Amino acid sequence: MTLVPTEANTSQVEILVLTPEYADFLWLASLLSGDAEMSADLTWCSDLVDCDDLIRNTRFDVILWDCVFHGGCESGFIRYLMASGDETPILALSAEASDERATELCNSGAADYLSRRFLDHRALRRAARCLWYRQQLRESAQGRPGRDLVSGFINRDLFFDRLQNALTRAKKASRRLTLLHINLDDFRSFNESFGYRQSDQLLLALAKRLRAQLRRADSLMRIGGDEFGIIIERADDGPNLAQIVRKIVAALGEPVQLDGRAIVVSASLGVATYPEAGDSPENLLRRANHAMFEAKRDPGTSYRYYDRELHITAGHQLRLEADLRNALRGNELEVFYQPRIDLATEEVRGVECLLRWKHPERGLVGPDEFIPVAERSGLIVPMGYWVIEQACKRLQESRELGYPQLVFAVNLSFRQFHDRKMTETIFRIIFNANIDTSLLELELTESAMMHDPEYAQLCLQELNQLGISFALDDFGTGFSSLSNLQHLPISQVKIDKSFVHGLGHSADAEHIIRAIISLAHSLQISVVAEGVETEGQLEFLRQQQCDEIQGFYYARPMPWEALVEFLDNRNQAACLQL
Repeated sequence: MTLVPTEANTSQVEILVLTPEYADFLWLASLLSGDAEMSADLTWCSDLVDCDDLIRNTRFDVILWDCVFHGGCESGFIRYLMASGDETPILALSAEASDERATELCNSGAADYLSRRFLDHRALRRAARCLWYRQQLRESAQGRPGRDLVSGFINRDLFFDRLQNALTRAKKASRRLTLLHINLDDFRSFNESFGYRQSDQLLLALAKRLRAQLRRADSLMRIGGDEFGIIIERADDGPNLAQIVRKIVAALGEPVQLDGRAIVVSASLGVATYPEAGDSPENLLRRANHAMFEAKRDPGTSYRYYDRELHITAGHQLRLEADLRNALRGNELEVFYQPRIDLATEEVRGVECLLRWKHPERGLVGPDEFIPVAERSGLIVPMGYWVIEQACKRLQESRELGYPQLVFAVNLSFRQFHDRKMTETIFRIIFNANIDTSLLELELTESAMMHDPEYAQLCLQELNQLGISFALDDFGTGFSSLSNLQHLPISQVKIDKSFVHGLGHSADAEHIIRAIISLAHSLQISVVAEGVETEGQLEFLRQQQCDEIQGFYYARPMPWEALVEFLDNRNQAACLQL
């Protein structure tokens, strides 16, 4: 939430307020309002996950931190804020008197401390102004003091200075130079699971391991909360670049021993080379970053090289991602519903909830285009929760319309399992909606569970205890179908449409479908066939005693109003036949 005072002729200061209570945020906002010298643009954050997203993606001049807001360790949280917030000054607040806490917190990294007990508008405004002025002076000063990687802190300015100097040397000597951008996958989850102190220890252990793979002339620095940058000069000398990259990938793939535990991490690497990828530090880092995000498409530790085609694609996808963020805020997303038909009774057994995007300029954007972008950017997580909320809302409405047994199925992205609060969030949604959880079904693919199978299994078991059922989507196209059916609370499998489309053209498709139905039924699991479009496909599936079908033969995905009309028409037709 943001409050923006509108005093004239004042300097606007961006302040992030970290406090769990909204009443405290309003109190602090009132103390900062009315300052003749400084107009405070306040952003409130009460959640650790939102905090991580804000400080990584938004620039703030001051962080106003209530000391009760942390992940279990105050000093560790301060170090985390300093690392992730690009050294934004931290103004700490607590109930204790200054002589009791100020020294401890400032030694940990806070820039200033104020006691809530004696806080008034003069003290808070003065402290915020002083930190802001000090920050302005520090940023305008030449030669900011560097912080070594080994300390765990970040200094992007020093990194850019080193990259600029390396580029200058490469240009003079007509040599190639390579920049590697390394991002640790899902490091937020590690922070939440193990705490900031152990996260720092893990980063330092990885930095030491990476350093051992490099030459003395190469530079390694931490350039973000979960990011490293490596500058490889004289890339034409000695081992070729591919060998260096493979050595780094191998080093990252080895478990890290931390307090007696073996921690396995994965990372995505982007590689950009001068002069092909650019001749300035900004261009090289931006294009290495593009390549890194492309590497995130692949499971495990992986890497990609920047090229011209990637540049064009990345530019399009960045624009699409920006539009998608606006769509999430601007109610441009809509849920369409595709009926699932019970083959035994010809009744509509349920619907699959499918996300659609009505772009204000481009019209309807296909899911094949925007879903991959949403997954790479992480936007798929809030979008997924939004679809579940919409499904719960429509589930209630369907009961009121006379369809009390209609099942609503929602797809879970693999990214959803990266969110360590997934179970808690879904529980809150269904609790607030007050629905019959037996009518909510979550569909997931085998790949969704490959990132952390133990955590995925735990999530499914907890949600299953709430009454939610699960379907395994695209069954038969993954690598561990039988294992998943045995160990996970799966009540339904969905035959992938590629097999259904092969009916009548491929004997293999027929054999595979027969085997899937027979196996599922022997385990008391129902079967849905996707992509049914012809009478021939329908009859084959009926003969094999498939339980339900879904596809264009009966209905395309449709908006809610059209679905209600579809249900009413089928209901009336069924009554006339009686």
